[in-house]
Amino acid sequence: MLPKRRQSPKPATTRFGTIVIGGGFTGLAAARRVAELRPNEEVLVLEASTVGEGSSGRNSGFIIDLPHNTKMGGHTSPAEVARKQIRMYEAGLRWLEGLVREHGIDCGWNPVGKFHAAASEAGVKNLQAVLQQYRDWGIAYTEYDRAGLAARLGTDYYQYGYHSPNNVFVQPAALIRGLADTLPANVTLAEGESVIALGQAAPFEVTTSSGRYIADQVIVANNGFAKALGILRDRLITIYTYAAVTPRLPEAELAKLGDAREWGVIPANRLGTTLRRIQDGRFMVRSDYSYEREQSPDRTLALLTDCYRRRYPQMASHGFEYVWGGTTALTRNGATYFGSLRPGLFASLGCNGAGVLKGTMYGKLLGEMAAGATSSFLTDALSLEKPNWLPPEPFRRAGVMSAIKYQASVAGLER
Repeated sequence: MLPKRRQSPKPATTRFGTIVIGGGFTGLAAARRVAELRPNEEVLVLEASTVGEGSSGRNSGFIIDLPHNTKMGGHTSPAEVARKQIRMYEAGLRWLEGLVREHGIDCGWNPVGKFHAAASEAGVKNLQAVLQQYRDWGIAYTEYDRAGLAARLGTDYYQYGYHSPNNVFVQPAALIRGLADTLPANVTLAEGESVIALGQAAPFEVTTSSGRYIADQVIVANNGFAKALGILRDRLITIYTYAAVTPRLPEAELAKLGDAREWGVIPANRLGTTLRRIQDGRFMVRSDYSYEREQSPDRTLALLTDCYRRRYPQMASHGFEYVWGGTTALTRNGATYFGSLRPGLFASLGCNGAGVLKGTMYGKLLGEMAAGATSSFLTDALSLEKPNWLPPEPFRRAGVMSAIKYQASVAGLER
């Protein structure tokens, strides 16, 4: 676990060329790129919490460079949409790895790929459909039966799966802190600055919990929290997800978790359980969703403990040292809003649970767009479909809750 971080001080000035709302992967990448392209411009990043303690530091630490949604794109074929995303993610991964290497960010960067595993017949069909896409895209993979997975994961819970090299493991809070601490000199990071109001036109007035700032342009990169500023209220849904991690396990217990020092499993159903054996000897379990607000800690702990116990009944203990929740912003069609909302106001919102690499690349491109740069990657990002309209409350809640309930029933053994 990381040491407690001291928040950065309040900015000494209130006038900036660009203000970025949100100090996660998207916001920091956007700020970095604007600052690089406009070295004489002062950039301000406003982060409501402390860097590393928000959603960016609470994900599972998978950096997957393959698309999650290839059915977007209007008149463009799914295959072409996938190819655009793959090109962007590969470039984003190279850029992110370059920053990690250049600045010596100690985040456990480990490009060992990831497993996808299915416990049910329906899950097997889902995975085989994904592999057909992999074949179309030219992506390498290795298939495993139950015995093969048991040797690698230490459990015979799964009947079928595959391994893909398209993933890097990191300690996400360490990565986001490292990116924050190595921003260019013309970027000011202000933590503990919740944005509560945003002006409608340039020069934009940005009001926070402790002050007011002025900027020629604003980049909004706070995902589902943008709704509180009146942005994309009819396009974004905020969902909480939950995870827990064990204490460092004794070697005898670690030996029960397969033959690799670090691995991770992506479930065959979207409401299934994600697993990760972490380099430092801990074991992580992630599962379950709730809409717009956190569920009770008791329910969360019971559910995650059950997921762990069913997969690893042979462990001496199924206790966790830390349990947490984090938010993600979903859209109805799985698309991210990317581009200009109006003159001088830019946004990348709705990561749909794939925020580390997508957020990094989309933030980089949004920073380039705000700075007036052009590229084929920016053209590709702007060509993708935008999020669909969502019905107002209470109809939205009813629809989301019904979808969660239905997906949970479909998930079955994958939960």
